[in-house]
Amino acid sequence: MGTEERKGIIYTAFAYTLWGLLPIYWKLVEHVPADEILANRIFWSFWFMLILLVATRQFKAFRSETFSLLKRKKRFAALVTASVLISINWFVYIWAVNSGQMVEASLGYYINPLVSVLLGVLVLKELMSRAQVLSFVLALIGVLILTISYGQFPWIAFILAFSFGLYGLVKKMLKVNAAIGLTLETLTIMPIALLYLGYLGTAGDLALFNVSFGTDFLLVAAGAATAIPLLLFANGAQRIPLFMVGFLQYIAPTITLILGVFFYGEPFNAVDLISFIFIWMGLAVFTISRTKWAMQVPVRRKKAV
Repeated sequence: MGTEERKGIIYTAFAYTLWGLLPIYWKLVEHVPADEILANRIFWSFWFMLILLVATRQFKAFRSETFSLLKRKKRFAALVTASVLISINWFVYIWAVNSGQMVEASLGYYINPLVSVLLGVLVLKELMSRAQVLSFVLALIGVLILTISYGQFPWIAFILAFSFGLYGLVKKMLKVNAAIGLTLETLTIMPIALLYLGYLGTAGDLALFNVSFGTDFLLVAAGAATAIPLLLFANGAQRIPLFMVGFLQYIAPTITLILGVFFYGEPFNAVDLISFIFIWMGLAVFTISRTKWAMQVPVRRKKAV
């Protein structure tokens, strides 16, 4: 293993670890409504990223990309769509964490890779292998068991999985640098976030600058908490093979699941365990099949002398 690949594993694993631990952060501000947390996250993420772009001398590239997107309607529409999708994903995740539903939130990110493949089949007309079909069947059994045991469809998990899956699909079309992309996405939705914060302030319901210094610090620092894992991931993922990213991505939902069950006391009974076992088996089949494919190296035949 080379130095660059080792760095890639460390950066990517650290990014997923931070994402897995992020519920602790949102729990610290659970006294603030999820909609205001989201508005602050969007608003401060934009300013953090803008300062970062200036510091890393990428502002010129950001400005150029902005004018380019404004001139091309399809790419601009894709940017707006990506902004809306990630905002939905962030809101549902924050709300789920702070309403005691971290287990279902973790389920969403477990099934997200399978959703991404499904979207690839439906939208990009990609072909599914037998292993991928089997992984879908196993995961579907797990979801059906959960649905029957809950008496309702696990909508939180599916909104998280599909919003992030669709976000990834749209990002494929945009093909923008990670730092510039996040800045553009938050810039697109930031005016709405600012107007909403202004509305809350006028109505006397704004927590920012009205509760405590600790609350203010956490809401403002949400920008950095959002951007840092993404930048680590962007730096790490480009240094390692895709199948390794596939393995490492399960770090985040696993940490979230452990936090929900063992630290925040969320219910996790035998039926839940059986459901998750089916989903984990589906993910194992899916990941192993991708690994075998990725590690196949064509054998070169020696030319006869």
